Amino acid sequence: MKTNRTVQVGLIQRSDQGAPGPNLDQTCEKIEEAASRGAQIICLQELFQSNYFCQTEDPAHFDLAQTIPGPATGTLAELAARLEVVLIIPLFEKRSPGLYHNTAVVVDADGTLLGRYRKMHIPDDPCFYEKFYFTPGDTGFRSFQTRYARIGVLICWDQWFPEAARLTALSGAEILFYPTAIGFQEADRGVMEKQASAWQTIQRSHAIANGVFLGAVNRVGVEDNITFWGRSFISDPFGEVLAQASDTDPEILVTSCDLTAIEDTRQGWPFFRDRRVDAYQGLNQIFLDPHD
Repeated sequence: MKTNRTVQVGLIQRSDQGAPGPNLDQTCEKIEEAASRGAQIICLQELFQSNYFCQTEDPAHFDLAQTIPGPATGTLAELAARLEVVLIIPLFEKRSPGLYHNTAVVVDADGTLLGRYRKMHIPDDPCFYEKFYFTPGDTGFRSFQTRYARIGVLICWDQWFPEAARLTALSGAEILFYPTAIGFQEADRGVMEKQASAWQTIQRSHAIANGVFLGAVNRVGVEDNITFWGRSFISDPFGEVLAQASDTDPEILVTSCDLTAIEDTRQGWPFFRDRRVDAYQGLNQIFLDPHD
């Protein structure tokens, strides 16, 4: 007989409140609400405590960074312990003078800081000038055993890379979380629906290819030159969307995920069994030139 392993997953989709203090206060309120609705594992959006400041290269924005442990993790760890929830907290981390990361901290349901994941893939595009601020991560792809499930965390641009999802799943993750800040500029309005569809499709494909649950949480609203499209969602191992948020409004998603579906799915689709690890050496090269 299989043990019931249903967990309640919560995603908090918010709009920026203009400053770190109000963003933290509102986030705490939303965590309380999600917990009151039964959420056991709650993920916040990328860089939750500020606006998406990477639209410009401005040294003044480095003042938003904080150490880990630090003020935000301290407040949220206390809240996690009181509510007995697991929290995924994406922050602008100050590691040392001149060394900064885009980081997600995992806090267990007793308030323990289990560890951190530092964003590995750093974009550099118009209005997404992250290479100016963030050093690429050095944590590798990993998972964390929490009270309720073993989870893996990847951040935004990481979501386009199947290698990252696969390695995180191979480390034992049952649920992949993608805290995100993604949207469109006015010049891209005509292709926004295609972009948003591709964004969801690639992540659902990670759930399918790895036989895991997946939660992607985005911000929403207009910030300077970017309209963030929200649409946070939770997918099961078949890629079916179990819940999806609005594309215009803040929202809290809370959804049941029966983790026994992972084994059932992998028995039917044994992708891990049939991997040819002996034939994938080319993946450690940037490009396979057909003329070499």
